[in-house]
Amino acid sequence: MPSETPPTRLQPALGRWQVLFYGLGSMLGAGIYALVGRAAESLGNAIWLAFLAAMIAALLTGLSYACVGGRYPKAGGAAYVTQRALKKPAISYMVGIAVMMSGLTSMATGSQAIAENLEKVVGMVLPTKLVAVFLVFLIGCVIFRGMRESMWANIVCTVVEAGGLLFIIAVGVRFWGGVNYLETPGDAAGGIGSGITLALVLQGAVLMFFSFIGFEDVLNVSEEVEDPKRDIPFGLVGAMILATLIYMGVAITAVSVLPWRELAASKTPLMEVAHRAAPWFGGIDRVYLGITIFAIGNTALLNYLMGSRLLYGMSRQGLLPTALGRLHARRGTPHLAILVLFGIVSLLILSGGVKPLAEATVLLLLSVFTLVNISLIVLKRRSDEARDGFDVPILVPVLGALVCALLVVVRVQAAFSDPKPGSAVAPLIALGIFVVSCGLYFLMKPGVAEDTEWIEK
Repeated sequence: MPSETPPTRLQPALGRWQVLFYGLGSMLGAGIYALVGRAAESLGNAIWLAFLAAMIAALLTGLSYACVGGRYPKAGGAAYVTQRALKKPAISYMVGIAVMMSGLTSMATGSQAIAENLEKVVGMVLPTKLVAVFLVFLIGCVIFRGMRESMWANIVCTVVEAGGLLFIIAVGVRFWGGVNYLETPGDAAGGIGSGITLALVLQGAVLMFFSFIGFEDVLNVSEEVEDPKRDIPFGLVGAMILATLIYMGVAITAVSVLPWRELAASKTPLMEVAHRAAPWFGGIDRVYLGITIFAIGNTALLNYLMGSRLLYGMSRQGLLPTALGRLHARRGTPHLAILVLFGIVSLLILSGGVKPLAEATVLLLLSVFTLVNISLIVLKRRSDEARDGFDVPILVPVLGALVCALLVVVRVQAAFSDPKPGSAVAPLIALGIFVVSCGLYFLMKPGVAEDTEWIEK
């Protein structure tokens, strides 16, 4: 019996609604349950303004990603676009490593968080690190099966995590209108609304901006989208708008049900809101524990999926070994890339100390956003580049690059000015990753555009 011939390209399997669920699932995470309390401490009842400002800031880069994803639908997303625009393989290599590290650390922290939550569910001590490794293995098996199976898992998880937030809005909507939504902690002297300043809203927006991170993952699966020119802009921008509406609805509900001072003081603010708005719901804590597991699991799934496509794309681009660009003969998935990611994430889990690394990769991701925006500016100024499909004015990537660069500066400055011990660890780790990836590039001297047909099309 003749052996099956491995496919040479990833096969399109995603429609516009699947792209939308992918983007929404990437952004809706368990972090929102804690962020509301932190924002209330600074903005009081006006936390909805922070979400609105954060969405506008994030949408600038989101629109740039929608543009490049529709025009250049390639796995390896950001690395491909920066190489095409800047033609600096070392920069493309470091961009790819930065994106990969963000996904790996998210998977490692997420799988351990799921294991810890499972420990609470079963009410007994578990070997959390081994459980976390096993969970990563299970997620890897789903991704190995194929994109369609992965998307069904994502849709289920997204519906569950969105359902948890929509439930809070539904039970709390009867409280809407009961407070002044412009009241802030600084209103005591000048009256309601007097404490709202541009600096205060921007401070909240910086915090809330990170609740939108995840939209960038869509770029790495763009090669598997059936009609990227239409579906990627629809899915990515649609997901950001839906996430904003849900976030703002939750924020308004939270301050309507619970005084903002109580929200700020609570370790589990949205749980307190659910208890107050739905006292008749017995066992709600266990329900939201389950929702948290689905939310974190979805993030791990999508990061694993993104990472496997990123390694595949960088391999086809010539920046990583060619073996990582091979596809399984029957499943059509980058099986070796999936296996390599499982090994790296397992080591991260077993080694411990992932949290500082996760904080460092946020800085790297913001730097990648800056470079992708700059790359789009360069590509838009070239006369021989594609002009069809979704487009944005050049002002969008210019503002996107400025916003992301500013966020990097704000994060670094805050880290070094914080008197708490170890606060400067994250930017130093980020710098270390940059130096190491730069050293690896010049040590390995990877070829560029090894797959010429792939890089040009």
